[in-house]
Amino acid sequence: MVDVGRRIVRAFAAALGMALSACSVFPDFKSPSLDIPATWRDQSMQSPAWPAEDWWRGFRSQELDSLITQAESGNLDLAAAAARVREADALTRIAGAALLPAVGLGGAVSRVRQPSSSTLGTSGGGKTYTLYDAQISASYEVDFWGKNKAAVEAARATAEASRYSEATVALTTVTSVATSYFQILELRDQLAVTEANLASAESILTALQAQEAAGTVTALDVAQQETTVATLQAEIPPIQQQLRQFINALAILVGKPPEAVDINSGTLADLSHPDVAPRLPSELLARRPDVAMAEAQLKSAHANITVARAEFFPSVQLTVQGGFESTALSSLFGPAGFLYTLAAGLTQPIFEGGRLEGQYQYTQAFYDELLQDYRKSVISAFQDTEDALVATQQTAEQERRQQAAVDTAQRAFDIATAQLRAGTITILTVLNTETALFTAQNTLLQVKLARLNAIVSLFKALGGGWSETGASNA
Repeated sequence: MVDVGRRIVRAFAAALGMALSACSVFPDFKSPSLDIPATWRDQSMQSPAWPAEDWWRGFRSQELDSLITQAESGNLDLAAAAARVREADALTRIAGAALLPAVGLGGAVSRVRQPSSSTLGTSGGGKTYTLYDAQISASYEVDFWGKNKAAVEAARATAEASRYSEATVALTTVTSVATSYFQILELRDQLAVTEANLASAESILTALQAQEAAGTVTALDVAQQETTVATLQAEIPPIQQQLRQFINALAILVGKPPEAVDINSGTLADLSHPDVAPRLPSELLARRPDVAMAEAQLKSAHANITVARAEFFPSVQLTVQGGFESTALSSLFGPAGFLYTLAAGLTQPIFEGGRLEGQYQYTQAFYDELLQDYRKSVISAFQDTEDALVATQQTAEQERRQQAAVDTAQRAFDIATAQLRAGTITILTVLNTETALFTAQNTLLQVKLARLNAIVSLFKALGGGWSETGASNA
């Protein structure tokens, strides 16, 4: 049986060698031309290095580091993206099978009765014997027009796109964990500020009630402060509700039930502000997994055009069968029982009712669609980076100024409170300074959050720590 296999393989290889000299209609893919700016709008933002792979550690928060580690291993969207990569790899192997011959092995045993010439038409006589049969077969579709090769290239590009998609999901997951964590800290700070302001307002109310009893202030003064206290008390439940909701959302990001995650410590003031700035705009395209994914999808669509074009041409199928046939098992594999056939078949589409033409036009139109999507992804990458650069600069300046406003409001409130206790001013002045302080403190928390989110947005706009030639993590 080994000898027959070798004979068939040699015969098949000879035919295959002739077939492989055929032509191909598979053109090379060329990256589309792009209008890339030479520098960023603010040239002072040029930096000698891109973000590190673990860029989030620049915020100096061990709790954030732990949450991101949990998300990298437990996030369900990321797990689904990894499964899609395995799916694409499997489809690539399936597509690659068309480039190789298909080989099969079979055997059969049958009982045959052969009537003799003298007993034809009667019920008796004749000869019965056992027929043994063993065969090996191989078939191969000659890839004259590059259809199978193009199909493999399309599958490979799709698998490549799925890896970039996984990197995009990973980057989105990490940034979502960071922004959710920052929002939780902002709500905790807001709750602390509100509770501190409530305690201060209740202290003032106690003093006013004592003064009312002494007859130095009116009931209206007391009622105004009671309104302030009630308003602050009413602000606490919505903050607690939002805080719980964001913690629950964070639990989903790390792949855990809400009951398993809680944030009981930390403030925005505990976080550092890592410096980050891009290098040349042209290098950004290798930094963004979403841009790389769009280009890989474009490669796949380009290859599928070749597949559709090749359908118009003849299909050549080589087949070879060989084996042994004998009436005696002991002599089955003898030279006398050996037989084989080698054949080539040609199939040419003649009339398909417009199916082939429609499929070809569809692949061309789909390529054009993805081409525009790719160009848009590039433009969006530049826009995201420019927007994030402006946001990081302006929010840093806004935080500095808002902090000065809080300091001023705090001094005014402290002075007004002291003067109220001394009886030199009315409660109206205290209420005005108190309201100004509450507003300034809450605004400062919002600005701090906006600055942190802007930094995260810049990391995300720059592709995080991922690069096409380097790290594949977010």
